[in-house]
Amino acid sequence: QVQLVESGGGLVQAGGSRRLSCKSSVSLFSLSAMNWYRQAPGKQRELVARVTTGGTTDYADSVKGRFTISRENVKNSVDLQMNSLKPEDTAVYSCNVVFVGKNYWGQGTLVNVSS
Repeated sequence: QVQLVESGGGLVQAGGSRRLSCKSSVSLFSLSAMNWYRQAPGKQRELVARVTTGGTTDYADSVKGRFTISRENVKNSVDLQMNSLKPEDTAVYSCNVVFVGKNYWGQGTLVNVSS
């Protein structure tokens, strides 16, 4: 079992920044990768960013150069630094891991970017 708890969402103006955090109940060293997804109203969920145990990162084209995912191993958390936010970044952001063949999700945190 893995419990994931996100924090850091809220209302932010376009052009601003926000930092999300996902805390895992399991050591990050036990997880192959941690992912941040988002789902905007009326749209499908999309993968935003991923970081592997080795530190390799991958980003959706829509956030490259603006978002940075990082592992905080001591805190067992994965952060998502979001800069230059746009109204189209408005969504519920959720972290996700696969552990022993099962998908685990956090409860999600809403980021609302106003124009």
